[in-house]
Amino acid sequence: MGNPKHTEVSVARQSPQRPDADEPELDDTTASAEADEVEVDRPAADRALWDELRIDPVEIALPAGTGFTLRAYRPARELTPTDVAERDQDDPFLARRQVVEAEDDEEVVILDEEFAALAAEKDEDDEEPARRRRRGKADATDEDAEDAEAAEAAEAADEDGEEADEDEDEADAAGDEEVPVFLTHRGKLLLFKTPESLVSFIRSGAPNDLSQLDSWNELSERVEPADIAPLDEDTYELDLVVENLRGGHDAWDPTLLIEAGEIARDLSYALRLPAVLDMLSAGSSLDDLDEALRASVNGGIGGFMGRRRLKKIGAQTASLGWRTIVGKISAVVDWRD
Repeated sequence: MGNPKHTEVSVARQSPQRPDADEPELDDTTASAEADEVEVDRPAADRALWDELRIDPVEIALPAGTGFTLRAYRPARELTPTDVAERDQDDPFLARRQVVEAEDDEEVVILDEEFAALAAEKDEDDEEPARRRRRGKADATDEDAEDAEAAEAAEAADEDGEEADEDEDEADAAGDEEVPVFLTHRGKLLLFKTPESLVSFIRSGAPNDLSQLDSWNELSERVEPADIAPLDEDTYELDLVVENLRGGHDAWDPTLLIEAGEIARDLSYALRLPAVLDMLSAGSSLDDLDEALRASVNGGIGGFMGRRRLKKIGAQTASLGWRTIVGKISAVVDWRD
């Protein structure tokens, strides 16, 4: 998958000049051979380590810079989510919102208690005349009432058993689903500006959320800076998304935007960012954008319909939404040199 940021390279071209007689003329074959030689000399990254340990290096570009991190996918039941308690305490807006919600809850509790007391008194007043009216009929209806209660209890027990089985099946399915986990710690994404600093951290034994993986110790013993070479599909350019969307429908880069959606969903899940998950959830405007982009890159009638759907999506709305997403992700990044 191409990398839009790195493919936009402009080369200054000059009008060809007649070579001097003393200088040998290089033909196209020679130049092509030299270019091929350069490509051959470029070493390919060894993927054996990452394939074996099922962990991948990732490169993420944000407005504040570009950094390297790690990502893995594991069944949800095998992972302990990152602890966001400390991060939320440092968020003044979240802390203030929690105080307001707590005050609101206290007021509701007081009102509920007063209402419950008044309702109890009313029920007791209404119950006495009703009790007198029912006294003469009690003996005749006791047996019927007991039978009805028994039938209702049996039916409720069956329904509870069916619901419990369904809940257990859903829990098993959710536990088996593979979910993303990144190199994070206490609700922060650790991003390293150089491969050397990332490797140094891995070897240091410092606490992080990836250390719960059974392959982490082996990675810390074997990884080298040369191994930190993310694939094109593991390179994400969130710093370009907003500007690209502002350029209008004709300028939108499907590859850039689709990949941005993928990494944003993974990060929002791993970092426990419910606001971002909601913005990208099924049925949202940004999810509609993602679906239309995916359809537009296909040929045939599907691609045609996808491009028509894209024209109905507001560029300003999309760019504002993505600016919020990039801002929320940037706010939970811990940059490491």
